[in-house]
Amino acid sequence: MATRRRLTIAALAAAAALTLPAAAGCSAIDKALDCAHVAATVAGDVQNLQNAVSNAGNSPQDAVNALDQISADLKDVGSKTDNADVTKAVNDLNTAVQNARTAANKGTTPDVSPVADAASELTKVCTPG
Repeated sequence: MATRRRLTIAALAAAAALTLPAAAGCSAIDKALDCAHVAATVAGDVQNLQNAVSNAGNSPQDAVNALDQISADLKDVGSKTDNADVTKAVNDLNTAVQNARTAANKGTTPDVSPVADAASELTKVCTPG
């Protein structure tokens, strides 16, 4: 009976040892997929920003709204990652967005190329493989 109990405990311990790395791996995959999803969303936001700046005469507020959307989407990935490259890309994009927002608030057309460049870098670091 004691031998059977030890075999059962050993089998459970082995199963747990095999399951733990798989669960950790899934967590890493989930984070990568979240990052890639946010990068794709931000790319769409940047396109909206570029369109808004192109049509700034129609509604300058559209550029500010697009910048707000980028900031909101970045909060999600920035708080969920422990990857230094992703953190740097998010910080760079936040800085570019803030600079564009400052220009828009002053009534000048913001230069969106730094925002697009930073979003491109985020996409690069969030792309698995």
